[in-house]
Amino acid sequence: MQALTSAVLAAFVAYVGAWYFGMLEGNFALLLFLATVVTGVYWLAERFYFLPQRQQAAAALEAQALQRREELSKMGIAKIDGADMSEAKTRLLMQPWWLDWTAGLFPVIIAVFILRSFLFEPFKIPSGSMIPTLMVGDLILVNKFHYGLRLPVINTKLTEGTAPQRGDVMVFRYPPKPSLDYIKRVVGVPGDEVAYLNKRLTINGKPLPTNALPEFFEEDSLRYFKQFEEDMGTVKHRVLNDDGRPAFVPGADEFVFKNNCRYSVEGVVCKVPEGHYFMMGDNRDNSLDSRYWGFVPDKNIVGRAFFVWMNFGNLKRIGSFN
Repeated sequence: MQALTSAVLAAFVAYVGAWYFGMLEGNFALLLFLATVVTGVYWLAERFYFLPQRQQAAAALEAQALQRREELSKMGIAKIDGADMSEAKTRLLMQPWWLDWTAGLFPVIIAVFILRSFLFEPFKIPSGSMIPTLMVGDLILVNKFHYGLRLPVINTKLTEGTAPQRGDVMVFRYPPKPSLDYIKRVVGVPGDEVAYLNKRLTINGKPLPTNALPEFFEEDSLRYFKQFEEDMGTVKHRVLNDDGRPAFVPGADEFVFKNNCRYSVEGVVCKVPEGHYFMMGDNRDNSLDSRYWGFVPDKNIVGRAFFVWMNFGNLKRIGSFN
């Protein structure tokens, strides 16, 4: 078992190392699932096989010691050197290293697996597409049950939950490459006609109300951008516009239901198909979103982002957001 366990642990380390150095594309959900299964098997083996074996060995040692004491007592020998067997029993009952690193970790790993798969999952914001709502380096929490519980890895829905609403900040699997997680804002739900023309968002023929705000200074680029408050009815949030970027959408990919969209020099108009959502970043001119790669199907939904729990560069970022 030591050799087998060494091989299993080495495989996990090799996978993580190859992922870290970019030699393969990792899947943390799959890795956590496999770790839960493997450590669970070891935990069951320890609980019902290895531990009883060690307990039987300790009981046999104690019985042998008792028998020896009785035999020596009959011979008139009352004091016996090395009669204290507690240290030997402790060594017999002790878990070997290969069970410490498998069965011993199972309670922690399954707790993380349940928490991450069905309740809340942490994410780190890697890009500026959601500025000014979310900044690069924000560590956020995502509610995994708000839109319905889903099986880990395969993402099959178990419960319906609440349907995504316009204005929700949602994490989803990137349609062109589902192994990647993206975060954008829901601007169109099934049946909506979404128009983004001349940098103005219109839903079902009604332009969303906007209020001009003071310009936003973006520290990474050392530039100022126009900033507006956009009212989606239930949610008010801030968006940015870059006067240096054109209104049209350059280089849109081919995607499913692209015939639902009309592109022009003014921008794009799309009819959202059933079971799909139209997503946009709040940093409107610096976001690769549904305008470029299409609609997000319901099966790709991961959860609703709702809280910044840490930003090591700016602790004031901690808190909820719209």
